[in-house]
Amino acid sequence: MQRVGFIGFMMTSRIDTSAALGVEGIARSILVLRNQNVLLDCDLAALYGVTTKRLNEQVKRNLARFPIDFMFQLTAEEETALRSHFATSIKPAANRGGRRYLPYAFTEQGVACYLQCCQQNARLP
Repeated sequence: MQRVGFIGFMMTSRIDTSAALGVEGIARSILVLRNQNVLLDCDLAALYGVTTKRLNEQVKRNLARFPIDFMFQLTAEEETALRSHFATSIKPAANRGGRRYLPYAFTEQGVACYLQCCQQNARLP
């Protein structure tokens, strides 16, 4: 896995959203998965100031507007590799919080589609 940036898009990663978004922080959130530049749902949610749960609800309500190649759900193996890559601890036990579903990855077009469909009044920070 390697990290690269989308051309013309500003995005953030696992950083405090109250902090100023620097280009380096934005570029660190872009991953290459399945030979595509993608942004995980948690990073996209942080960028637009919503919870990951809320972002996924908005996407599911507008699923017909997202072509299949604009986003995809990670496999268990991909999630495990990411967890290992970021040195994240094992999955939390039941009733301890944490993610219960596999994350979604948005391509550059998927991020633009999310902005157009679900965040019509949002602007890039």
